[in-house]
Amino acid sequence: MAALAGGVAVIPSAPISVRSNDVEYVYRQDNDFYYLTGFAEPEAVAVLAPGNKDGEYLLFVRPRDRERETWTGKRAGVEGAVADFGADRSYKIDELDQVLPEILARVENIYYPLGNNEPMNQRMVGWLRQCQAMRPRSGAGANSLLDPREILHEMRLFKQPDELELMRRAIAISNLAHQRAMREARGGKREFTLEAAIDYAFRSEGAAGPSYPSIVASGPNATILHYINNDREMRNGELLLIDAGSEYDFYASDITRTFPIGARFSPVQRDLYQLVLDAQIKGIEIVKPGISIDDVHDAALSVLVDGMRSLKMLQASAEEIIAKGLYRRFYMHRTSHWLGMDVHDVGHYRKEGKPRLLEPNMVLTCEPGIYIAPDDEQAPAEMRGIGIRIEDDVLVTADGYEVMSAAVPKQIPDVEALTTA
Repeated sequence: MAALAGGVAVIPSAPISVRSNDVEYVYRQDNDFYYLTGFAEPEAVAVLAPGNKDGEYLLFVRPRDRERETWTGKRAGVEGAVADFGADRSYKIDELDQVLPEILARVENIYYPLGNNEPMNQRMVGWLRQCQAMRPRSGAGANSLLDPREILHEMRLFKQPDELELMRRAIAISNLAHQRAMREARGGKREFTLEAAIDYAFRSEGAAGPSYPSIVASGPNATILHYINNDREMRNGELLLIDAGSEYDFYASDITRTFPIGARFSPVQRDLYQLVLDAQIKGIEIVKPGISIDDVHDAALSVLVDGMRSLKMLQASAEEIIAKGLYRRFYMHRTSHWLGMDVHDVGHYRKEGKPRLLEPNMVLTCEPGIYIAPDDEQAPAEMRGIGIRIEDDVLVTADGYEVMSAAVPKQIPDVEALTTA
């Protein structure tokens, strides 16, 4: 509210989405709305109005309705919005058109996130036009529409202690899932059997489920960065790349491990895996306040490029490989992204045209990889069809870093102890 500078923020809940015919998707609240309110029900609007005499924090919600609650579950209602969710005052959602315009008529700026809720977008534009039409007579009223996400997403980038505890829980659940997958992966099974085991581990430990579609990619499928079909039959001795993280109370984890199916690493698999692991460790080791995500990427990339040269994957000098982007044949993505309520979390990566410097309580991933297409005839034959990625969740601390997902095995002896158990 302090950052609104006399304006009013109007934040709607996520709309209900239809899956097919009369079947809806399982409802999930908008992250910005939940971050502010903790309120998980649909058809709600939060209004933050600093200085408003009838309450600075208002919630518009569905009223209690015995008949509807019999079908779809209990509602907090107007009373619960105040008693359980801390609103200064609450109204029925049907009262929004009556109450909100009066508040907007007394301020200069409306903060509203234009997005995929088109009916609400149209209503907001209508209220703004109404205010603008009255300004010549009243000399007051909202005259501009600003994006509250510039404020909200900066707040969300820096995790509070209670947020970090939720993320630790999501990561701990994901650890159980990844270790289970390492033990259970065997030739003859299909990828979706491991996806099911991962989902079971998530839900049985209290997570809402995966924080993004799980990638269970065996053999050549691991060279497809966002492979989610998960339907191929696995073969013993191939590598299996699993990129899967649970969501716990709206907070995500994001972890990738690659391991041999029911076997130990072959020599070529071991060489490539160790290269990716060395690159990841190097990227993590430089994390501290004052460096940037670009620095993390550059540190990991330097190790990868040296390894690509020593393994005869690329023939040019390291300087030429980096300058011309030749490495992108085998490494196509960046090394890090923010992590929080969203798996690719909010927050700017650049400030004033320069890479943003890391600060304490930011959380980022570190996930270098190597992907060698099965039909890459220029690559060494024994490497074709191999994809490897290793990803951890890293908290920036006051003087360095904490690998929040350190318990998930990634050193070769620890991985092989599970894959051959």
